Amino acid sequence: MTGQKILGFILLILGLAIILYTLFISYNIFTTKSPAPDVFKIADQGNSSVDSGIKNQGLPAAIEGLLEEKLQEQLKAIMPTNAIPRLLNLISWSVLAGIFILGGGHIAGIGVNLIRK
Repeated sequence: MTGQKILGFILLILGLAIILYTLFISYNIFTTKSPAPDVFKIADQGNSSVDSGIKNQGLPAAIEGLLEEKLQEQLKAIMPTNAIPRLLNLISWSVLAGIFILGGGHIAGIGVNLIRK
């Protein structure tokens, strides 16, 4: 065997290993055995826009607190607070996994071309 064919086999095995490892991690993420990497996070900022909007109306403090509480309950009923960051994290992992799979495919393709020569 020439050195070119040995390098081709190494690149083929490396490309397949990258693809299989990425698929394994993706399977674990989408079956919730492990969490997706946290790219997007929510910081607890409170409801400063709600507070300023209510206080500008000049409502008494009791009504203000009740209105804020009811508004937060309704918002939580519509969508959980961590739904959007989780979705964005899954999308970002999917894009990254796609890049890894394409890269592994190209590495394996280079290895196959070296083996054929």
